[in-house]
Amino acid sequence: MARAGRAYGGRVTDDEPVRIRAAGGVVWRPGPAGVEVCLVHRPRYGDWSLPKGKLDRGEHPLVAAVREVAEETDVQAVPQVRLPTVRYRSEGLAKAVDYWSMRAAGTGGFQPGTEVDDVAWFPVDDAVRRVSYPHDAEVIAAFAALPPVTATVLLVRHAHAGKRGTWTGPDHGRPLDEQGWAQARLLVPLVVLVRPARLFSASARRCVQTLDPAAALLDLPIEVCGDFDEPAPGQQAEECALAAAARLTALAQAVGTVAVCSQGKVIPGALERLTGRVDEDFTTAKGGGWLLPFSGDRLVLPDRL
Repeated sequence: MARAGRAYGGRVTDDEPVRIRAAGGVVWRPGPAGVEVCLVHRPRYGDWSLPKGKLDRGEHPLVAAVREVAEETDVQAVPQVRLPTVRYRSEGLAKAVDYWSMRAAGTGGFQPGTEVDDVAWFPVDDAVRRVSYPHDAEVIAAFAALPPVTATVLLVRHAHAGKRGTWTGPDHGRPLDEQGWAQARLLVPLVVLVRPARLFSASARRCVQTLDPAAALLDLPIEVCGDFDEPAPGQQAEECALAAAARLTALAQAVGTVAVCSQGKVIPGALERLTGRVDEDFTTAKGGGWLLPFSGDRLVLPDRL
């Protein structure tokens, strides 16, 4: 049975202003008897918990989650599925911790420190019993209820490219503007997190350029794919949405982990078809995107980034 410890000051309501933002992960690996998850022991509190830590100023929660896991456990992890956000009181302040399931991709040489003095791997049921806080046990239980993730797709909308009406050339040639290039650079840490094997883009110049900074860092080519293009004159939006959804599923099955840049009139329809949720808002801001974990040919849970 998970027990409350000194670091846990009770739940807070969803509408209470959050004063402390943190992120972490349920990091897993295959073990002799099945899946094992990683827990850390903190000498300050004498507890066993999930690895997590506070966000740096301006840091994306997903980037912070992977960074904190690496800092506390020396495990390099690849994020997969968003898990429940936990809210509780820490030192009298409302705290929210975002969690993701993460596949362990590599480990270094852990050195005990003042924050974490031990790291251990436990079968899922043992981990639920070992953690010191009920909210950690609930997050691990949510992870255990997931189907096995076989692939992860990072799907982004192209960054800002000025106004269509002020561009005099063909629309597919419209480039990113200064704001768009800044957004493209901000996407780089998120693209790198998923460790894509390949990069794909709609044929519009602004889509290709959105992935350019990440492609340069990863030393990967950008492969242009017309299935992610917006409708051409006379083409139905439904047709483009079906093509994009089918291509995303095929890439997840054939490649495993990819990053894709598409367009604003394609992404919502594609996600509607992948999820079956026609009443959900999948509108995506320029330079925004989604983490899409797949189990075989089925999308598990889209996560807006």
